[in-house]
Formats: sequence, C-alpha cells, structure tokens
Amino acid sequence: MNKFLTDMHTHSTYSFDGESDLKDMLATAYEKNIAFYGISEHFEYGYDLSLPELASLKPIDEEEYFHAARHLQEDYQGCMNVCVGAEFGYNDEEEAQKRCLETYEKYRPDYVINSVHGVDKTDFAFITYPPTVTRAEVYDRYFKAVRNSLNALYPYDIVGHFGYICRYVPFEDKKMSLELFGEQIDDILKKIIEKDKILEVNAATGGMPQQTLPDADILRRYYQLGGRKISYGSDAHLTGRIGQKREETVAMLKEIGFTYVTVPFRGEHIKVEI
Repeated sequence: MNKFLTDMHTHSTYSFDGESDLKDMLATAYEKNIAFYGISEHFEYGYDLSLPELASLKPIDEEEYFHAARHLQEDYQGCMNVCVGAEFGYNDEEEAQKRCLETYEKYRPDYVINSVHGVDKTDFAFITYPPTVTRAEVYDRYFKAVRNSLNALYPYDIVGHFGYICRYVPFEDKKMSLELFGEQIDDILKKIIEKDKILEVNAATGGMPQQTLPDADILRRYYQLGGRKISYGSDAHLTGRIGQKREETVAMLKEIGFTYVTVPFRGEHIKVEI
C-alpha cells in the first residue's frame, strides 16, 4: 500500500447527487491503493425543499448510511483506512446548525467537512442573478457566509472547497481574485489558521481553468500566512473520479512549499507526507 495516497472528500449514492454505490467506491479506492479514504456524504439542512428546483436535494437516510459505512469500515480494517465522515452544508439559520449538531452527537462521524453550498436556503447552482449584479455583491455575500461558517455550532475538521461559488457566478471571469478580494480572503484564511482547521484542496472545479478550489494563488497566500494544514479531496461522486488530478495537485502543493497533507480522524490530525 502506498501510504501517501489520500482522498478525504467523496460521495456515493447515499448522497442525493452520488452516482456510484458505496461498496463500489470503496472497492475502487482499494484498487487505486488509497491509504486514507474518506466518505463524506452530504448532510444538507435548512433548504426549502418545496421549491421545484430543490426537489432533488432529498435528505440522506442517516441511520442507513452510518450503519452501512461502519460495517464496510470493519471489512477494510487492516487493508485501507476508511474514515466515515460527513459533509455538513453550512446554513446561517441556527436551527439548521443545531440539526447538524444533533447528527454529529448521535452518529459521531470520524471527521466533518464544513462547506458553504448556498445562501438563503438555496444552493448556488440554482440562484438566478439579475443582469445588474456586480462581482463585489456576489462574492462579498459568499465571503460573509464562509466567514460565518467558521463559527458553526457543530464540530468540524475541514473547511470544504473554498471558492465553490466560482462554478456558478454569471461572469466570464470567475476567478476569486486576491487582487480584488484580498482583504476578505485573508480574513478567512487567518481565521482557519487561528481555529486550527484544515483547508481543503478540492479537485472538482466544474470545468474552470484553475486546477483546484481554492486556486494556487490562494493556497500560496495561505502558506505565506502560516497555514500548513491542507487536505486533498477529489469530490468524486462516482468511481471514475476517485483521486482525480491528485498527481498534478501534489506537484502544485510541493511547488508552493507544502510537504504533507493532514488527515483528520476522531479528533487526531495525522500528517501524511506528499
């Protein structure tokens, strides 16, 4: 087993948008010699599911997921480190955060990814912007949501795909530029470091030219500010994308100065050399 291979952000059909069965995802990860494999199914609370465009965001069957994942974790013991986790979609509403906390306390996932997928009970993928909207208006709102998410009521380990909104903004240039938004980005990165959280390097960029979310410029700035804890995630929703772009991503991280990724597991932060 190559101990250096990790992938801590993946989804199966237990998530509303997953395409491959969890057993198949794990079997593929094992075939690819993944040493630390993280299952991070979607837990989204607070969306208005009565809206037609959000009807597909069906809630996860928590009991079934954790029961199945824990059994598979036992099956792979000694062969592959399976981390049974959750991706909590952050919502500003206190009740939604308390719902995440209840899930955490009941099922005790091995780790949690904290992600901002939308605002005002709607995923960014379904937001329609007026033609007069400005970059500052769109991104400032996103930065505020991400900044608020860092103080979520539930425990979490990883700050997921910072820059997710870039996939859906109505601008030709979608880049979350340090030149334009350096103050807001710095504020978020400094808070991640202060809270001793892990910044995710997510390989699913939705067809954008940049290699990861966040991009190399922001990762370089994070490193300059003293940030060292990063986590690689393919964000795979089917078997064929497990470990996607990992070699290129590692090369980029090494060029910046990173020497390891951090794997969270039951409160421990494990350094894995890259």
